[in-house]
Amino acid sequence: MSKAFGGVHALQDVSFEIRAGEVHALMGENGAGKSTLMKILAGLHQPDSGEIRMGGRTVRMRTAHEAMRHGIAMIHQELMPIPDMTVAENLLLGREPRGMIPGTIDRGAMRQEARRLLKLLDMELPVDRPMRELSVAGMQTVEIARALGWDASIVIMDEPTAAISEREANALFGVIRSLKARGVAIVYITHKMDEVFRVADRITVLRDGRTVATSRATELDETRLIALMVGRELGEFVRRSRTTQGEHVLSVRGLSRAGAFRDVSFDVRRGEVLGLGGLMGAGRSEVACAIFGLTPADSGDILVNGRHARIGGPADAMRLGIGMVTEDRREYGIVPDMSVTHNVTLACLGRCCRGMIVDHAREAAMAAKAIGSYTIKARNRRQPVRQLSGGNQQKVVIARTMSTEPDIIILDEPTRGIDVGAKTEVHAIVTGLADQGKTIILISSELPELLALCDRILVMRQGELSAELDPSRTTQEEVLKHAMPI
Repeated sequence: MSKAFGGVHALQDVSFEIRAGEVHALMGENGAGKSTLMKILAGLHQPDSGEIRMGGRTVRMRTAHEAMRHGIAMIHQELMPIPDMTVAENLLLGREPRGMIPGTIDRGAMRQEARRLLKLLDMELPVDRPMRELSVAGMQTVEIARALGWDASIVIMDEPTAAISEREANALFGVIRSLKARGVAIVYITHKMDEVFRVADRITVLRDGRTVATSRATELDETRLIALMVGRELGEFVRRSRTTQGEHVLSVRGLSRAGAFRDVSFDVRRGEVLGLGGLMGAGRSEVACAIFGLTPADSGDILVNGRHARIGGPADAMRLGIGMVTEDRREYGIVPDMSVTHNVTLACLGRCCRGMIVDHAREAAMAAKAIGSYTIKARNRRQPVRQLSGGNQQKVVIARTMSTEPDIIILDEPTRGIDVGAKTEVHAIVTGLADQGKTIILISSELPELLALCDRILVMRQGELSAELDPSRTTQEEVLKHAMPI
């Protein structure tokens, strides 16, 4: 299989085999070609050359519907909900149960089937709620459940656990075991090494659009797999050395928002990395969004450098020296049709101007520096961001956040969808910022990341703070104990 976009080869003569009843992990750095290959299989892209065979017969996937008719379902890395339709309508889209009267839908049967699919993942979302009211993790859960509902013979899972907590991930792994037992083939794409060796039977590695190796999972270890992916050895990430911390820079007092979080209070010092842990829906992201002004709190106080701050929106937060990398890069992060340059400089365009006129040379220089600093893989700085891989889009969001030179930085799942090499680079960035005296709030569903990077961890449970832990004296199990619902 080969595919090029605008002269850039995404895939070059790639061969890939899937067997019934196996989990085949497809691994590689961002831009390696994993998602492109799967989108061809799912009928979303057409190959320039190559063929697809099912059961020994050559088939063509001209559309996503054709792929579904052949029994191929895909859970996409980028969420694609229909925001104003309900959870049930999204789950059963394209296969709605018919009512007694021709041309109508049996709404009761639809709700019942939606609840059944969510129960497979040990989830109880309100099926009549509009999708736009769900968290990113909730939308991810619906995406997974929708794919399972197609009763497919091949299920492609592209970063299925990127936005869900360990509890939901464990439920998904149970579903995977059930699918395997029924003879369903599963293609599993992830950047989480522990998941690969937990679920995969075989592993294929892509690098720069080419097949590097296919091996049984038992024949590889994490070090060897990373070396195949990035073409070099990466040392293990070690716990960050604590820096000397200064005065309180950010204080939150009694912050509350109905239905999201209650009476949240904490302080963060200069040079400190404060972690926020918890399960999906615990309120971590909602607290972060309140501090940044995306969804302001109903009550409570925010103090910046000891002074009460009135934050009615992100512009107020940025003027106070607060920057944020949001959990949902498509909703609040990237502007898909704008170039890499314009996305990077969007938050600090005033620095690229001479009077009222944009100095394009200065803007280009700023973008080029960001592309180099954050190793953003793009054809050139004028390439639309929608054409980049998910991980490189995330790097663009990080670069733009840092372009305003904030003193307080909120990182909500900053390594979601980022490969192991880039993840190591982001970890180094966090460490470097803390060493420079920046104040950082880090939200992550990856507990090893919190334990390695943070000076303190606050655990949230059902909208409230349940514990404050010292990462050097605690374990993943201890964090989870305080995160689990009572």
